[in-house]
Amino acid sequence: MNPRNVAILLFDEVEVLDFAGPFEVFAVASELHDHTLFRVFTVAASAGPIRARNGLSVHPDYLLESAPRPDILIIPGGLGTRPLMNHTAVCRWIAAAAGQAELTLSVCSGALLLAKAGLLAGLKATTHHQVLDLLREVAPDTEVVAGERYVDNGRIVTAAGISAGIDASLYVVGRLCGETVSARTADHMEYRMSP
Repeated sequence: MNPRNVAILLFDEVEVLDFAGPFEVFAVASELHDHTLFRVFTVAASAGPIRARNGLSVHPDYLLESAPRPDILIIPGGLGTRPLMNHTAVCRWIAAAAGQAELTLSVCSGALLLAKAGLLAGLKATTHHQVLDLLREVAPDTEVVAGERYVDNGRIVTAAGISAGIDASLYVVGRLCGETVSARTADHMEYRMSP
């Protein structure tokens, strides 16, 4: 079986741990299993480096139009989600990619982009505690849940803020590959999941 493609969207002012935490979880899980589980890559709307929060420069692997079809789509958060909510091409790409993916995971305010792409209607969702009210405004047909590390709707999983993306990613690895794989990954990372 081929490794699942894990695509992580990058954009200016993306929160570093929102994308780097999930990147590490899926990459380590695969590394511990001879790179057979996941192929992790980053995707952006424009060429050249993106400037993450606090100045980290990152070079995405692919542009939206050239990226391989994701099996798992990860939409991180950060202040850069606000202008992206009005970026029609990005929201269309998210909707199309999520429609083909086995699973879509948002971290933090990445849930705002899922909402703008029409993916949260009728579902439960969570986000960073400071973004809950904005998510309620953007997604009036979504039951916004406070106090949860992540919410699983089947094909859509939303995580609360920043470090919760690691918990949600380990949960997804466990769901897809078994709890032993998830536990081994967390142990290798010396990470303790929040209950």
